[in-house]
Amino acid sequence: MNQHSTSGKASRIFGLFPALALVIGLSAPVAGCGYNDVITLDEGVKANWAEVENQYKRRADLVPNLVSVVKGAGNFEQETLTKVVEARSKVAGLKVDSSTIDDPEKLKKFEAAQGELSGSLSRLLVVAEQYPVLKATDGYRDLQSQLEGTENRIAVARKRYIESVAEYNGLVQRFPTSIGASMRGRAVRPTFEAAPGSDKAPEVKL
Repeated sequence: MNQHSTSGKASRIFGLFPALALVIGLSAPVAGCGYNDVITLDEGVKANWAEVENQYKRRADLVPNLVSVVKGAGNFEQETLTKVVEARSKVAGLKVDSSTIDDPEKLKKFEAAQGELSGSLSRLLVVAEQYPVLKATDGYRDLQSQLEGTENRIAVARKRYIESVAEYNGLVQRFPTSIGASMRGRAVRPTFEAAPGSDKAPEVKL
């Protein structure tokens, strides 16, 4: 083999080095795929979900006392009270755990049950307007005030959760982070329906 041929092969081999370096350089980020960012947003979603749970639980815990105070008014519309108690029972009967935020069906049931309780509580407050003596009691006014504050916190917690899921879902669908997310079992998450006005708490008149 002459020197010219050997030199040509060597040149071709050395010429491959930049290409190989480029492939290796690209494959390293793809292997990581910004997965630390996925984990960070994943933890953010979980933290915001925990806050959603806490605020809904706070509201559910107010219901028994509210019902008890309203019953004391005498002749209060029984159907309204029954619906509140039943809606609260459905919420309490839900199995809510860490898998809820990854299961569209579970999240849908959770939101439906909470929505039913919201509706029944709103109805109770409207009916209570017809009972001046009830409205004047300190116990009712205190619970009404706590409920108003809780509804505000629920609205804020839901909004933050929806935003965090949207950011997380965007990251796990974009290249190259989608590769790392998929390799580690991270996928798009379901979220609450952001209906018009859902970022505002229901008005509770004092």
